[in-house]
Amino acid sequence: MRPSRRQLIGSAAALGAIPAVPAEAAPAPFKANWDSLAAGYRTPEWFRDAKLGLWAHWGPQCVPEHGDWYGRQMYIQGNHFYDHHLKTYGHPAQFGFMEFLKDWKAEKFDPDGLVNLYKSVGAKYFVAMANHHDNFDLYNSKYQNWNSVNIGPKRDICGDFEKAARKHGLKFGLSNHAAHAWHWWQTAYGYDPEGPVKGLRYDAARLTKADGKGKWWEGYDPQELYTGPFGDMPPKDGITSIAAMQDHINKTSGQWLETVPPNGQYYAKKWLLRQNDMVDRYKPDLVYFDDTALPLEQYGLDAASYYYNQSLKWHGDIQVVATGKQLNDLQRRAITEDIERGFSDRLRPIPWQTCTCLGNWHYDRGLYERGGYKPAKQVIQRLCDIVAKNGNMLLSVPVRGNGEIDEKEVAILNGMKAWLDVNGDAIFATRPWDIYGEGPVKPAEGHMQEGAAKPFTHEDIRFTTKGGALYAIAMEWPESGFLNIRAMAEGSPQRKGTVERVEVLGHGEPLRFELGMDGLAVKLPEARPAFTPALKISGAGLV
Repeated sequence: MRPSRRQLIGSAAALGAIPAVPAEAAPAPFKANWDSLAAGYRTPEWFRDAKLGLWAHWGPQCVPEHGDWYGRQMYIQGNHFYDHHLKTYGHPAQFGFMEFLKDWKAEKFDPDGLVNLYKSVGAKYFVAMANHHDNFDLYNSKYQNWNSVNIGPKRDICGDFEKAARKHGLKFGLSNHAAHAWHWWQTAYGYDPEGPVKGLRYDAARLTKADGKGKWWEGYDPQELYTGPFGDMPPKDGITSIAAMQDHINKTSGQWLETVPPNGQYYAKKWLLRQNDMVDRYKPDLVYFDDTALPLEQYGLDAASYYYNQSLKWHGDIQVVATGKQLNDLQRRAITEDIERGFSDRLRPIPWQTCTCLGNWHYDRGLYERGGYKPAKQVIQRLCDIVAKNGNMLLSVPVRGNGEIDEKEVAILNGMKAWLDVNGDAIFATRPWDIYGEGPVKPAEGHMQEGAAKPFTHEDIRFTTKGGALYAIAMEWPESGFLNIRAMAEGSPQRKGTVERVEVLGHGEPLRFELGMDGLAVKLPEARPAFTPALKISGAGLV
């Protein structure tokens, strides 16, 4: 017999009454609405200067080393994640996602070593994942018993990373993805529509707190991890084909929702408690919300206003960054826009961020073996494009389940470091010029567009400024040995001031140049200090 919703998740009283959201912050000017957030927020200078952040998008879904969204997709018959899980671990009715939690030991996790490496590359801020859509908190969570201190590594992952980041002088951020857990986890309440165990519901649909007696998870309620079924989102009984089941999933829990779930005030209030607890524990300089705008309707606005008011309490002004995606004009003034795995097609007046990854968000052994990571040059080209358009790059380096990064990732980071050691002056603490750049490659605007982008050429040049100097970064070395900056052609608005000296960073000697009708032509040196050149152009009135 299928248990009732009350049997599955219990009443609020049975789970423990949810206390009121802590109100530790003194009365402050930020109210929980977009107008108030936009009126009082200004991007802190540290973020504008930082340009590069590195991120450990790491949690128990990295244990199988099989890529993104393993927890959700292992419950979809016909999906290759399901096939891998069945072959490697067993049927998801018997070996559900929660079993990975006890097996996650993170035995080679060295936060100090990782953060020290990331600082040496040039990162100015570091972000740790606080939770993913799997709803498992990676810190000493007051309101979520399913956390890394109680289960698995038995460590405060975020706390360990926070100590390392502060020690090495980096700003520290946390990413919160748990607002999507309620619809993301609905596949765990389903069943196989075909095969020898068709109709047998997966572990989330069958396990209650009482079932844990004598097991490793005694005292923990699986429904607090899997969130409980909501509405008709778990597949209905009677679906008898894989295609029909997948179609049902796509039409229900396959949607990317920011709403409070049906009859889900308990879930939303608990999310807010966890978020505010996280803020109070670690005082993060940045909170990344994996959400369109802000999560869970009013609860997301409550979280953002609480965070900003806490910044006033800690610092006396706003020194924190909260990110969201696909924002409108009002929202861009209230929080910082993040473009996931995509580009901006323009120089934006308000600072923003791109988040991307060397590989897949969760560690993927197959991608490693196929040599599928982004090479260092491609990462640096993206960074130059982003910075020229008034943005920052947050780059995730996939971490294995055991806490290590692999030797191919280390090599990419070393390649980035080699370029930034030479050309960092053209990146860090810079500001945009009049235009972001020039050249034939114009990446399309928007999320998830990086895979469609064409390779950059030597004619693609990006501009930054600092200390009265103009920097021109070519995306490739021109084989001709000459670089021509067409933006400075006669009659162009950018043909201003006087050019007194041109040099390639890392070379040091002045270069031959000519400011002609077609632009600024520069003879590059034969020696190449880095895999792409950055020019420093000095003179009066250039910027």
